Amino acid sequence: MAGSAVVVARSSLLSIILFFFSILPAAVAGTAATQTDAAIDAAYAHLVNITGDQEYWAERAEVARAYNRLAYVSNPAAAVNRFNHAVRKATASRRSLAHQLGRGPCKATNPIDACWRCHDDWATNRKRLAKCGMGFGHKATGGLAGRIYVVTDPRDDAKDLAAPRKGTLRHAVVQDRPLWITFARDMVIELTQELIVTSDKTIDGRGAQVHLTGAQVTLQNVRNVIIHNLRIHDAAARDGGVIRDSGHHVGARGASDGDGISVSGSSDVWIDHVSMHGCADGLVDVVDGSTAVTISNGHFTRHDHVMLFGASDGAAKDRIMQVTVAFNHFGKGLVQRMPRCRWGFFHVVNNDYTHWLMYAIGGSQNPTIISQGNRFRAVDDAKFKEVTNRVYTPYSEYKDWVWKSQDDMFLNGAFFTQSGGQSGRRFDQSDLIQAKSGQYVESLTKYAGALKCRAGKRC
Repeated sequence: MAGSAVVVARSSLLSIILFFFSILPAAVAGTAATQTDAAIDAAYAHLVNITGDQEYWAERAEVARAYNRLAYVSNPAAAVNRFNHAVRKATASRRSLAHQLGRGPCKATNPIDACWRCHDDWATNRKRLAKCGMGFGHKATGGLAGRIYVVTDPRDDAKDLAAPRKGTLRHAVVQDRPLWITFARDMVIELTQELIVTSDKTIDGRGAQVHLTGAQVTLQNVRNVIIHNLRIHDAAARDGGVIRDSGHHVGARGASDGDGISVSGSSDVWIDHVSMHGCADGLVDVVDGSTAVTISNGHFTRHDHVMLFGASDGAAKDRIMQVTVAFNHFGKGLVQRMPRCRWGFFHVVNNDYTHWLMYAIGGSQNPTIISQGNRFRAVDDAKFKEVTNRVYTPYSEYKDWVWKSQDDMFLNGAFFTQSGGQSGRRFDQSDLIQAKSGQYVESLTKYAGALKCRAGKRC
């Protein structure tokens, strides 16, 4: 999850508390203005200055909540149907994807990819990608309205965190204007602290092999962000420090968990064609009332807690959370949380689960989970055949949760325990358009993960 704004250092806060207790008897006695009163005023003024970052982030959070409410879809079943209809239409015939555009075969095997990968001019018309999103995050256009920013410098030195040097990724992502960010060449960027991304950004790794390591990518209280074609791995927890988080603000940050990507209090986010493994916490966490998010075409391997959607059973703000997980490959060495959901509405569609060591899809706090057209291959261990896990919840409570499986394919004894329909809204064939069947998943996810795209050739 995102690092928090540091308000008061422990030692400073303790000294202030002890100071107030030391002068409390005199204050209660109603003494007249004294040197002690002046000291109290000075201490309070110091406290106000210290909490400036807290006020700044509170204001950003309030603005973000307004945008999140606007991004929320009141009829999520209709959004699911639009997705399924588009997939079935695009894949209705062999020629629909194979020869959709231009001369010769197109390597795209799902409609998101077919929107741009069949064009050999993708490098000179990168922004076509902004029209290709699907699912709840389909409105994300990232830096469509901005200029191209080319990252030329892979450095991320600790001394530059408050004033990032031009040409670096950190300098690009904090600018207070829309930008479409690309990379001049292959590079490994070892982040020294969390990378805080502002609104209206596309980070587009096509045309280069770009690795982000060392710390997490943070989207906190922002909107309209696309993250595309990156390799994100080995993010570590960091203690925080003074970090620039926008063009007009530098502030103290608390510790970051070491997620691969942390989406907190944000909306209209699309994460596409990422390859991720081996981070300190989750690979992708979506928390704190975030909504309108799509995670597509990703390849995830070698990790325990893969995706967390909703950080706490007590975070009722996550009722507005709506996330699409589509065309991803959940590969070797994964344990659990693909995803683990709370409160919101989650469409898990046409993904390939090649194995899990505990469970694949889990949740608590009555999330709605619609699983359609996935392929689930269980491990050989008989204890871990079940796809689903209602985390620490008895049947008497979860029996009314809407967890539906439609057109999924189950291999090696895998099974999905459905629930819902005893009370409240029922989602079934009368509500939902049929997804593309799980038997097509191998094709739909064939090119999941970061792509090796080169200018002048179809990607």
